[in-house]
Amino acid sequence: MEESSFWDDPDSAQKTIAESNVLKSWTEPCKDMKKRVADLMEIYPEAEEMGDQGLLDELAADLSRIENELEELEVRRMLSGELDGKSCFFTINAGAGGTESCDWVAMLARMYERWFSQRGWKMEVLDSLDGEVAGIKNVTMKVVGPFAYGYCKAEKGVHRLVRISPFDSQARRHTSFASVDVTPEIDDDIAIEVRPDDIRIDTYRASGAGGQHVNKTESAVRITHHPSGIVVTCQAERSQLQNRETCMKMLKAKLYEKEVYDRKAALKQISGDKMENAWGSQIRSYVFQPYTLVKDTRTKYEVGNIESVMDGDLDGFINAYLKEYS
Repeated sequence: MEESSFWDDPDSAQKTIAESNVLKSWTEPCKDMKKRVADLMEIYPEAEEMGDQGLLDELAADLSRIENELEELEVRRMLSGELDGKSCFFTINAGAGGTESCDWVAMLARMYERWFSQRGWKMEVLDSLDGEVAGIKNVTMKVVGPFAYGYCKAEKGVHRLVRISPFDSQARRHTSFASVDVTPEIDDDIAIEVRPDDIRIDTYRASGAGGQHVNKTESAVRITHHPSGIVVTCQAERSQLQNRETCMKMLKAKLYEKEVYDRKAALKQISGDKMENAWGSQIRSYVFQPYTLVKDTRTKYEVGNIESVMDGDLDGFINAYLKEYS
């Protein structure tokens, strides 16, 4: 990177920088933790000899933070799949239950947005359809950050909500469902062929915020891939062309993920392993009444503080999943 000719090929330079950043994301935290532990080992005997309890407590807190960071790095080391390091498209769909499920989608979208923010990832809403009474029928977000897909894939599946419904005049307990789908964003250098005869492109007027523009132009785009049945939509941009480009990226990403998934399934079938179909399976329950509990049905990891979970405290669930299934 220090060579004078480094920027002669901008595309190659960008790839080299990206590779360097990935390596730094491993080496720099390790060097930092090693230095901090060495400092603690040097200071601790003096603090113990002086009997400075305040300093000892501070050193113990620093050691606890280092242990947490080390555990986070160890979890990230498990993300060794060919797609794990990529950004992703994150979709939430309402299940059966009408307004209840739409409200549940809105609650989940808020929870995930806060989790994305806590991890320092960038999030952009690409497509969203409001519920007829309240909430959101479905929403698709683009999540940009290191290992976004590797972490987010742990959330694939059906999420179940149990609560006293605010939409029920008799205050009865209701159960609602919403499904989460996660697709990695693939690089331009990965060749995925999409034949024009295999797709149908529809345009329509965008909904939601945007003023008069959304009512006058058919800028939103929907692409249907007939062989696979995959449907992608985007209305984030004012330009139909931009929305179409984003849709094509999403379609290629889903097709590539499907190819990788099918390849792994075939290998497991050849080896005689029983393939577990996680699509559409219930992965987690969120109970608000008569008690508060969030429990992952795959790992049995559970948290009683449901407010913190709905505010984006998901790392415990994610790490438990990655430790068990990676």
